[in-house]
Formats: sequence, structure tokens, C-alpha cells
Amino acid sequence: MGRGGAKRVDEQPPTTSSWVEQQLLTTTQHLHSFTQTLKFLLLNDSKSRKKLDNMPSEKETTPPLHISISGSDAEGHETPKTPRSSSGWDGKLRVEKKLELANPEALSDPEYSDDENVIPGETIDADEDLLDDYPLDTQEIDLVHARVSSIPSLRLERFQKVARLCLRQNSIAEIESLSSLSSTLTDLDLYDNLIAHIRNLDSLINLTNLDLSFNKIKHIKHISHLTNLTDLYFVQNKIGTIEGLDGLTKLRNLELAANRIREIKGLETLVGLEELWLGKNKIVEISGVDALKNLKILSIQSNRIREISGLDQLPQLEELYISHNALTTFSGLSSNTSLRVLDVSNNRITSLKGIEHLKELEELWASYNKIMDFNEVGEVLGDKKGLTTVYFEGNGLQLRAPALYRNKVRLALPQVIQIDATFVRVS
Repeated sequence: MGRGGAKRVDEQPPTTSSWVEQQLLTTTQHLHSFTQTLKFLLLNDSKSRKKLDNMPSEKETTPPLHISISGSDAEGHETPKTPRSSSGWDGKLRVEKKLELANPEALSDPEYSDDENVIPGETIDADEDLLDDYPLDTQEIDLVHARVSSIPSLRLERFQKVARLCLRQNSIAEIESLSSLSSTLTDLDLYDNLIAHIRNLDSLINLTNLDLSFNKIKHIKHISHLTNLTDLYFVQNKIGTIEGLDGLTKLRNLELAANRIREIKGLETLVGLEELWLGKNKIVEISGVDALKNLKILSIQSNRIREISGLDQLPQLEELYISHNALTTFSGLSSNTSLRVLDVSNNRITSLKGIEHLKELEELWASYNKIMDFNEVGEVLGDKKGLTTVYFEGNGLQLRAPALYRNKVRLALPQVIQIDATFVRVS
């Protein structure tokens, strides 16, 4: 470069060929330096001298490089090409593409689940050691989040008086080796494990409480003989149909929330049922509950219901949770005069009319609807002497005058002690 930044005529820009050759030369020098250093280290290690004899020589490790850089096009002009070694390799690794079905058994097994083959996390090799501190006459075993991977490894046959077995939050994939507890076990808790199929419960006829929530279960099977069950939990599984419950006439509480249920059915024999929890499913209509004469609590929030129906035969119903649906009115509650708690939050209801006859009402949760007329608050709810809690937040009657909202509710409903999430200050 000359003075003033002018380029000299004899300074030619480097070609692609010379630049690549320079880079390859530098790499070769670095490799040679590394080889010499490695030899030095091995010579100072008596245990590695034998390895040195088997090392390839410098000539073998750094073969001469012959690079082809440029070529000519059809008109004879020089064109850049991909660098290649003397053997013709361009430095690109090519792998043959193959498509292989990882789970061919899924084509023939309708109950197949990929989750069954999930490798569990870290486990303890000797699970039985977890019970060393338990006396042999213990009535309760509680191993929550203890990394238990296998029930047989616990050697439960040592314990002859166990009434409650809690194995929550472990890595158990199979229900097994419980027959030794058949005469005493009444409460079995396998919440949050890796169970895909209900099996090996034949001998546990004294069970009153069974919790299989947060597992991988698709079908309710092999429990109809457990006629002493009063509480049954299948929350957060993959159940699509309510089935296999025939004979459970003593069942008091059934929880099937967070599954894949589209229709309420299969409950005809559950004449003693008092609580039914079906939230977070895909139900579009309330039906199939006519036989549940003793039902007191029905939870069916977060579904796809557009109207309240099918409750005419449930005069004992005390609590109805039907929030997060698509309701537009309160119609359909004419026979449910025993209702104490009504939750219709997050729907599309425009008026409070339709609940005038609910004289026993204690709590009304109606947040985030489209109720606009404040006059209805006093007209519809003013005579409910037992009413203690109301939620109207997110409705037009609150959003139009948020500063005056609470005082107006207090004046309209002096019996109320809680408005939304805040208790009314006693003067």
C-alpha cells in the first residue's frame, strides 16, 4: 500500500486457492505440534510406554494434502470449486436416510401408550431399605416422592397390619404384590405415578379409598368387585369413557376431572353417590345423572356446556360448580331448591333472573359474566337471608362504576359479609 492509501500495482489480491492452502498449512502445523506434545507426555508416564509403541508415526497422522481449488467453466473462465482432498472427499458427511416405526405394536394394541415405555428417572436400587425404620405392626406406610420404582421390591409381606399405603409421586408403572395386605388394606394411594393399566386388585376387597390420579390410565377396568369403595379418584388421566363402575353402590365420592370425557354415562348403579367431579373435560350436556338421588355436589366447570339441564331429578343438590362454560341464562334450576353454593363464573350470563326461588342460597359466584343491571342485585337476591358471599367482579355492573360498586352492593345486600375476595368491614 502506497502513501495516501493508494494501492500499488504489484499488490495482487489473494486468490481463493492461496487462502485455503494457507489455512490447511496452519492446521497441519498445529496438528504436528500437538503430536509432539502428546509424545512428550507419554514418555514421562511409565504406564503409557506400551501405548507409544502402537502410535502411528507423524507421517501416518499427517498425510500430504493435495487440494483441488478451482476449475473452468464452458467458456474457459476460472471458477471457484469446493476444496477436495487427494481422494476426492469434499469434507461433507453423508448419512443414508431411513424411516422406521418406533412403536409398531401401537397398530394392533388399542390400549398401547407411549408413556408406558418412558424410562423412569433416578431410582433407588434397594427400595426395601426405605421401610427398615417401620415397625412390623405398623398400620400406615407413607412413601411420598421416595423414588420407588417397584412395589415388589418394598417386600410389603413383612407388614401384616397395614391399613393405609401411600406411594404418591414415585415411578411405579405396575400395580402388583399387594395380595399380602388384602385382609387389612383399606386405603391405597398411587397418585402421580406411571401406571397405564389397572391390574392386580382382585384380592383387595376391603378397599374403601383408591386414588389413581395423575397417571396414564385410559380405561376404567377391574374395580367393579371393590364393592366397599367409598372414594375413587381418577383425576388427570386419559379416560375417555365412564365405565366399569357397576356394583360400586357404596361409592360416595367420584373424581374424574381433567380427562377426555365427552358424555356423562355409566353412573346408573351409583345410587349412593354424593359428590361427582367432572371439571376440565369435553362435556357438552348435563345428562345421565337422574339416578343419583343423593347427589349433593356436582362440579362440571371448564367444559362446553351451553345451558343448565338434566338436574330436575336432583332435589338434594346443594353445590353446583359450572364456571368456565358457555351459559347465557340461569334457566334449568327450578327443581334445585336446596342449592347453597352456585358458581357460574366466566360464562356469558346477562341477567340474574332465574334464581329467585333459591331461598337457601349462601354463596353466589358470578364473576366475569355480562350482567349489567344493578337493580337486579337487590330484586333477585335481597330476600336471601342466608346469603353471605357474592362475586360480581368483571361484570358490567362493576366495570361501569368501580369506585361505587362495593358500597352499592352493601346497600342492596346488607346481609352479605364478603364481596368478591374482600370481607365487608363491620361498622
